[in-house]
Amino acid sequence: MLRIFRQVALWEAISTIFLFFVAMPVKYVLPRFMEIPDDIRLGTVRIAGSIHGFLVVIFVVLLITCWQSYNWKFKRVVMYFAASLIPIVSFWVERDVLKIINKEKI
Repeated sequence: MLRIFRQVALWEAISTIFLFFVAMPVKYVLPRFMEIPDDIRLGTVRIAGSIHGFLVVIFVVLLITCWQSYNWKFKRVVMYFAASLIPIVSFWVERDVLKIINKEKI
């Protein structure tokens, strides 16, 4: 379960970065410099946003499941959720879960 949660946390972080720093600039900034067809301009955010939204839902479901399965403290759950909302900080969740996985191997 932790390995799956770790992977979802990583992909959720990557999708956030892609959405904010690739798809949204294509929609809002790039048209100022060059002509881009509306289907491409709007499609990038629609596709990236849909993927990101799906990963966020899976992240929250797995976060709640891990909270119950591993008896995590509420503070950890809130920290993970808050970190997932900030694009760069969300990579910390993946690293922290990796530390938990490595502790279980000992």
